[in-house]
Amino acid sequence: MPTDDVVLCTDLDRTVIPNGDQPESPQARVLLRRFAARPESTLVYVSGRDEGLLRDAIRDHDLPVPDFAIGDVGTTIYRVQGDDWQPMEAWSREIAPDWQGMEGPDLAELLRGVEGLRLQEAEKQNDFKLSYYGPEDPRPEELLSEVRRRLQDNGVRANLIWSIDEQARCGLLDVLPASANKRHAIEFLMRERGFGDRQTVFSGDSGNDLEVLVSSLQAVLVRNAPPEVREEAERRVAESGEADRLYVARGGFLGMNGNYAAGVLEGLAHYLPHTRAWLESDSKA
Repeated sequence: MPTDDVVLCTDLDRTVIPNGDQPESPQARVLLRRFAARPESTLVYVSGRDEGLLRDAIRDHDLPVPDFAIGDVGTTIYRVQGDDWQPMEAWSREIAPDWQGMEGPDLAELLRGVEGLRLQEAEKQNDFKLSYYGPEDPRPEELLSEVRRRLQDNGVRANLIWSIDEQARCGLLDVLPASANKRHAIEFLMRERGFGDRQTVFSGDSGNDLEVLVSSLQAVLVRNAPPEVREEAERRVAESGEADRLYVARGGFLGMNGNYAAGVLEGLAHYLPHTRAWLESDSKA
């Protein structure tokens, strides 16, 4: 890639989408859209959302259309050209061996009868993401142990993602290939497209971004991130000697508060100083 080119990989919810409690700087998403329109920029969304929900987010929050999207908790990568979203089949081939040639419906048969689990709707499933509703339990160790046992007995290498839907008052379980995660997907895309590590920046806000935030990738933690995520990220990069690869947004850049997209752009300018001039110029337009 030319040395001036920039690859911005960013989480969506509470990172560029201002759906948290903290206020958003009004000009932040305007500047993000102008940055994404530059010919030197490549924009990659990295999200747990599926294609439909990604499209909804772009429409509802007036976000720039990305060049690539990593979705479904890291199990899909799309190349986006306008309204055309094309899945990257090479990524499916990359993660498929973890499931021993099986797909979601096959694993559902292996997990049939696990007490407390109920399959989510068909539109929330894909070949390499099997999703369930479960009990409202923050630590369902017995349930997860049974799921792991059944999968391991059949040679399946899986990553189990458990979370709580507080509004629906239920648990959520995503069963993924062990290698299907945000970090691996970003690194795969970098390798496939020739994106340099000094030209690529990741931004996030939450615990499910930690694997990337504390990796060797240049990473930005937006100011509105929960204190416990910031403390854990800073502790882990200090222990690994990678402290210079994590930037925590403080606010003040171009008069913005560092929350959401303002923090993303602040971190981008920190790692890639030539983008500061772009953003300063755009802020005066």
